[in-house]
Amino acid sequence: MPDNRPAAGPVDISARKITLSGKVQGVGFRPFIYRLATQHRLTGWVRNCVGIVEIHVQGPVSAQNDFLSAVFTEHPPLAKPKLESDTAVACEQTESFEILNSLDAGHPEISLPTDLYLCDDCLAEMQNPSDLRYRYPFINCTQCGPRYTLIEALPYDRPNTTMKTFPLCESCKEEYENPNSRRFHAEPIACPVCGPSLQFCRAGQTIEGNDEAITATVEALKSGAVVAVKGIGGYHLVCDATNDDVIKQLRRNKPRPDKPLAVMLPAETNGLALEQDESDFLNQPSRPILLIDKHKLPALSPQLAPGLGEIGVMLPYSPLHHLLLDSFASPLVATSANISGEPVLTDGIEVERRLAHITDRFLHHNRPIARPADDPVFRISEGMPRPIRLGRGTAPFELALPFTLEHPVLAVGTQMKNVITLAWGKRAVLSPHIGEMNTARALQVFEETIADLQQLYQVKAEVLICDTHPGYTASRWAEKQNLPVHTVLHHHAHAASASYEFYCHEEVIAFTWDGIGLGADETLWGGETFLGKPGSWKRVASFRPFRLPGGDKAAREPWRSAAALCWQSGHPYPQIPEKDPLLRKAWEQGINAPSSSSVGRLFDAAAALSGVCSVASYEGQGAMLLEALANHKATHVPLDISESNDMLVADWQPLLAVMTDSSTEQAQRAATFHASLAHTLLRKAQLIRQRHGVSHVTLSGGVFQNRVLTELAASLLREENFTVHLPVRIPVNDAGISFGQVIEYGCGR
Repeated sequence: MPDNRPAAGPVDISARKITLSGKVQGVGFRPFIYRLATQHRLTGWVRNCVGIVEIHVQGPVSAQNDFLSAVFTEHPPLAKPKLESDTAVACEQTESFEILNSLDAGHPEISLPTDLYLCDDCLAEMQNPSDLRYRYPFINCTQCGPRYTLIEALPYDRPNTTMKTFPLCESCKEEYENPNSRRFHAEPIACPVCGPSLQFCRAGQTIEGNDEAITATVEALKSGAVVAVKGIGGYHLVCDATNDDVIKQLRRNKPRPDKPLAVMLPAETNGLALEQDESDFLNQPSRPILLIDKHKLPALSPQLAPGLGEIGVMLPYSPLHHLLLDSFASPLVATSANISGEPVLTDGIEVERRLAHITDRFLHHNRPIARPADDPVFRISEGMPRPIRLGRGTAPFELALPFTLEHPVLAVGTQMKNVITLAWGKRAVLSPHIGEMNTARALQVFEETIADLQQLYQVKAEVLICDTHPGYTASRWAEKQNLPVHTVLHHHAHAASASYEFYCHEEVIAFTWDGIGLGADETLWGGETFLGKPGSWKRVASFRPFRLPGGDKAAREPWRSAAALCWQSGHPYPQIPEKDPLLRKAWEQGINAPSSSSVGRLFDAAAALSGVCSVASYEGQGAMLLEALANHKATHVPLDISESNDMLVADWQPLLAVMTDSSTEQAQRAATFHASLAHTLLRKAQLIRQRHGVSHVTLSGGVFQNRVLTELAASLLREENFTVHLPVRIPVNDAGISFGQVIEYGCGR
């Protein structure tokens, strides 16, 4: 028993109650407080409440002050405490410092813990043959392991998690109850005696036992099979990342003919030609996917990312991943186990039923997943890793609002890459990636996520915010609820989201370039420039509109956008045959041919006209292939900028001759296209600054995931003394829309 009595001598003893919020649950915070109080010879107690930690300390004032200072300087690396209150209270009858049971009461100030990687200490134990948890695929401690995906209710205690069905053995119980143990109140604590286990299934036959199931899985992978492997936030489809045949089989059966596949590399990256910032980013606790230049990676199948220069790479983050990679000794494909476009699957029975056309081999485990969490994806642009998708380990993601909301609101986002945002007071929480909202399962996960966030944070939305487009699934859902609904224009939300990190209360020039979003004039915007600030935008620039034959079909058939530009300008398009003899007549009559100013569709047209991509198997394929080709400098083609209704309008027509010039290499045409758009952006910014005196520029919308365009445009702007802002924390694509809806709503009140 440690001697934690106050120091002897004539000292004044007082007491204070300290309340901390922030990330203080699920990160080993209470045992840290216990050890810290003991070190400073203080008595009292610490306990979890609903989302907060309460501390009562007694002893000399100087020791209390030193203790409180150390709370913020020596806390566990994953903790982020925030002082809510610090008040003098009466002393209590106590001779030691204790950890009390959690209290399910009080005003909730909840910060949900995210899922964590396998820490070095647990990894060393898992690799130690003499350790109780040697090769145990569910090893964890207070500094690592699943959190968000196993929490069913708060406070974050074992009975409120999916681990409640696994009673602790005596050995685990001793660690769990020992404040000096690394596993003190590690809620997912387990060992081979009392914890979850693996099962390998094939053709109705099951292999039980952790080592036996891992051996069977590795043998299947080495034989050229695809295995569905249950992880922390869902299943992955896993196969040999160097085997062309198995990857072709996976693509054919999923079906996913061209879309890039992520790769999980062995934990040791020293042999790779990575930059230090890339290596550091891959090794952070969330273990995200980072897009890496192919040339920096080991020999991998060219089938992983056809026509692209980068591959999404991640390191193992769960014990099971480490065990599989150590045994397989080669990189593995690890792509979401789902029906394309749907959220990742989490239930073993559903996986076997719905993915039977892809594989008959499954590595299950019996630790339930409370909710799905797909892997987060980042790309380095302008020297900084920027999110493309938030997910496992990075979400729920909380941001402080620049205003105080009068009522809690729920922003339900948009149709593609959807994320929801729950906001109240000065807090906003972004959900993990949900995805495309065009399937029954996506709607189910969308509704479950809404219910989850409100239940876990103990906040009930009183106002709903949705996209102005009445046909979006999320917008239709919002209109059916018995709550007030506020609508926000798609591109206003983009502009507001991008402005958040910089100048919510100052005017900016906001470029919002993407695929499509319904505009105020009922046309499909996508190449807009706004002047103003959140809640007060004026559309000041765009592109010459064109009508999209077939409407929504144009997103997956770039030849339609190419045809539209050519028909509208009279330019021949010999590389793109007319698929339907009646299509042009319908287009001429305006039947199913909505008007658009979309830069995303301009990219599609350029890809089709240059022969790069006429039909896309995934969203943005043409633009991504075009970017991969644009790997050298090029001269730009000046685009005419005219004025119409007090708005600058750039004409894309000069690009058509360049993109259809077969005497010029595709790579040169691709580079010219990018350079021309970047110079057009600069010219618009210059003209707007001349008229309005604004020099701050923000970039948002899915088009600015394109690193070639973004970095060139930013460089040109800075050369002309503009200050350029590209979001670092929030995705520029539609995954940032729901948060932008909250900002637009709050600033416009």
